[in-house]
Amino acid sequence: MVRTMPVSHNEEIELYIRTYYSLLRSSAPIRIRSLEETHAAMNSSLHQQAHRPEIDVSALVYSALRLPDAVVMAQLVVLGQMEDVFRREGYPVEEWRPVRARARRRKFYFDPQSGTLAANVASVSDIDDLIPCLTTLQIEWNKIHQQLNNGQLFDALLQADPDDAKAVSGLLAAVRKALALEGDDFDKLAQIWPGANLLANFQRAARQRMDWQVKVLGSGLSDYRRSVQYWWGKVNEASAGALATRPLYFVSSNTHSVVNLLSGFAALHRDRIVDFIAQHNPEGLLDEYKQLPQDDSGALNNLLYYSLRYYVNHHQLFPTLYQTEAAVGVTRVSDPHCLDVEAQVIEMSQLDAALMDPRILGCSADDLALLRESDALILNIDYPLGMAAYHVYSQVSTAGGAILGVYILGKAATLNARVGDVMIPNVVYDEHSRNSYLFRNCFTAQDVTPYLNFGTVFDNQKAVTVRGTILQNRHFMNIFYEEGYTDIEMEAGPYLSAIYEDVYPRRYPLNEIVNLFINAPYEIGLIHYASDTPISRRQSLLSKSLLYFGVDATYATSIAVLRRILANEVERMRTRQHSA
Repeated sequence: MVRTMPVSHNEEIELYIRTYYSLLRSSAPIRIRSLEETHAAMNSSLHQQAHRPEIDVSALVYSALRLPDAVVMAQLVVLGQMEDVFRREGYPVEEWRPVRARARRRKFYFDPQSGTLAANVASVSDIDDLIPCLTTLQIEWNKIHQQLNNGQLFDALLQADPDDAKAVSGLLAAVRKALALEGDDFDKLAQIWPGANLLANFQRAARQRMDWQVKVLGSGLSDYRRSVQYWWGKVNEASAGALATRPLYFVSSNTHSVVNLLSGFAALHRDRIVDFIAQHNPEGLLDEYKQLPQDDSGALNNLLYYSLRYYVNHHQLFPTLYQTEAAVGVTRVSDPHCLDVEAQVIEMSQLDAALMDPRILGCSADDLALLRESDALILNIDYPLGMAAYHVYSQVSTAGGAILGVYILGKAATLNARVGDVMIPNVVYDEHSRNSYLFRNCFTAQDVTPYLNFGTVFDNQKAVTVRGTILQNRHFMNIFYEEGYTDIEMEAGPYLSAIYEDVYPRRYPLNEIVNLFINAPYEIGLIHYASDTPISRRQSLLSKSLLYFGVDATYATSIAVLRRILANEVERMRTRQHSA
């Protein structure tokens, strides 16, 4: 057996993971407070002040954004894969209020009468995400409780009239002083708890110490597989069964960039979107529009695509948008029930070159005409979290038609580049399997660079797939950096494990060097764009969302993928035509 990464694991992180999995085996709920000591001991790079009395606002904000607002009203959090899993355990979540987290795609349901929050989990990665987030938020919430649960400020908080704006303003200033927060940090709390929620949560924190309990209802591998099979059934049904029989190009990216580049909706509404930007100026995009070079239609298209969600929401144009997409063969599956992974099935024979973004047209008009004869589909999914990627691709490769190519786009942290840069790896170390995967990445820097306006593209990189964003510390990252791994993300390893099982007649191995160069029957493309620089701290997931800043890399990488798919399908159609 070959060891792939000597000394690659951090003892404190491993102890924390072992602790919560051993406790979650209990048939009764466990208390999050039993995890606080081991959580603080791992010195997470995203929760550096866990063991100190000062409030770690960045960690609080990070965790709060990945949990629904209703979590502060909950006493019990239950985790399960499907509605019937909840139902058989006495939690009728279909009758509860659906709630959402702002920075994590996951289905939550809340019952205010019992104070129970239910969360759908699609794989162990959801547990590795939820438990650290709950522990982080509880630690920081209880620091606020400690500071506010005494003296005159406590009495003033409980007696405050939310409708007395002047009194509330003065009270919040006193709270900021009591919590010893700088103005910028206090503003971050006002952003995650906007309006009256800020005062309400300070009142709640003053009154009660947080003491969440957690219970996992179904944790067997079969439960995860059943939820993915149900998801596949819904997606395949939407395609009238075509996914099960037709050739597929599989893309894991997002729900907007691929269809925006293909549908032409933004170009058709260009003038109205520009007028909307001028009138409403969302996120200050008017200044961005004024600074665009006059001769660069690519940068303008990126701005139109980014503004599209504001424009469509404001004018309630979703039926028009979906009708336009359907006309070029796009079928959306927006609510696939238990697994919160939206899918889009795209008929390549219905694509219209006249409506496509000009940047993806790498073939001649005569070549593109060959697509009219295509029987291939593009299956584009909203990238899953962690090990859910393994379950999803295992299902697709098992029940779908012939795979023609696999293309994976996603965000990552970078140890040597800047936010907005692009990394193209050909080696991936997977923390789940402890395998090092070697593969031929079909993309190079030259495929992305012409479409990237602000960043830099680095190919021949080495990526590491981690179990969770909070489950990292600086020692952990430095070990990988010394080994030349500079690209940290969560999905590549699980995808490659599933690809291995599609190539070889056995389950993926453990702790080996796995060579996918030789036997892979289809090409593999893997591209990451940087959203965080955890070592240099130039940019942090905690401090700023990518928002418009990330649109450049998102569309540059999506263009590279679509150009590749179109070129491959044209060549396949030409070969088939010659054979006929």
